[in-house]
Amino acid sequence: MSRRGLAAVASVLDQAASSATNILVLVLAARLSSASGFADFSMVYVTFSVLLGLNMAYVGQTVVLEKGERLASVCRSGLAFTAAASAVAGAALGVVGLVLAGGAGRAFLALGLVLPLVLVQDGLRYCFSALRAPERALAADALRLVCVVPALLLQPEGASAGRLVLVWGVSALPALALGLWLLRPSVRGARVELRPYLRRGHLGQRFVVEFAVGNGSSQLAVLGLGVFATPLAVGALRGATTLFGPLNVLFNSANAFGPPVVGRARGKRGVVRLTALMGGALAVVGAGWGAVLYALPDRLGRQLLGDTWAAASALLPATGAQYAVMGLGTCALLTLRVLNPRATLSLQVVFSLLSVGLLLGGYALWGVAGAAWGLALGSAAKAAAGWLRVARIEVPAAPASAAESVPAA
Repeated sequence: MSRRGLAAVASVLDQAASSATNILVLVLAARLSSASGFADFSMVYVTFSVLLGLNMAYVGQTVVLEKGERLASVCRSGLAFTAAASAVAGAALGVVGLVLAGGAGRAFLALGLVLPLVLVQDGLRYCFSALRAPERALAADALRLVCVVPALLLQPEGASAGRLVLVWGVSALPALALGLWLLRPSVRGARVELRPYLRRGHLGQRFVVEFAVGNGSSQLAVLGLGVFATPLAVGALRGATTLFGPLNVLFNSANAFGPPVVGRARGKRGVVRLTALMGGALAVVGAGWGAVLYALPDRLGRQLLGDTWAAASALLPATGAQYAVMGLGTCALLTLRVLNPRATLSLQVVFSLLSVGLLLGGYALWGVAGAAWGLALGSAAKAAAGWLRVARIEVPAAPASAAESVPAA
């Protein structure tokens, strides 16, 4: 296998390790906590997930788009900014924890204490991706997984949310130490520059808006459907999408860690050829995964989703179609990330909102099956618009740095 192929495999495995960590943390916390304790833990973990996504958008996405002589400085500066910003956010969470009463307050206080550890450890992944060393990120994230699971398993049943959050955060220390040790040879002597992250027009500001719109629209869709639909319909739609979780690992890996790999292609034609092949492969995988799920015997399906399987299985053709076109759309956005990072914001805003409208409109006309097909249609429209935008892009002779201004398409 070529070095590029090995890098791609390591990136996917790293994303899988990170996703497995998040899933197992929630599962173990649910097993150890009381109902009220897990509610407190979940509220804090959602807060962490939002902060993680914001940091990924503001810092991580700009780091993986960087290349050239400034790369070592950008990696070191990105980590320094993450450490400083997470310390400020952690202090704010500590104040919230002191104001709130009971277990929720103690859990927020614990998150404030460990936030810099977990965000800097996660930020190392983007540095290794930009440096084309995803195997180092995989080593650190595998260690993170190996440490957090036993640490939580050693906690007593009925442990408070604050204790679980503290243990979860402190268990990141070995992975953080390993990651910094692996990164040190690549960034030794590089300058730390925080000013670009505070400057108006920093590319990460656009990515934060994209993150907010994408996540906000998905939450709006769920809330909107919950207003009009029955709980069974909402559960069926969530159950169907949950079954496609492994594909989310692939899509997230392509979006987060693909730019350094794709950026090595020669010119626009080389980039488009590579991402089109990736998009086609992801589309085939999405359709194939949907077909496998649709062919599952009801007995196995009920073991996966329980009583929700009967309603969710009827949505699998629509959800499989949605994930097939999402593969094409993901690679269209990846292409734009490499060729013109400022061209993705309008697509994300317009078509995320369009998907919400199609979901609600589909439900109004054809019930929950219409909602699922509405989401598929929205994803197809987004993919088509993305590739049309790719076709219209004129690439300058000298590619601009991610930290510099890039002309809009």
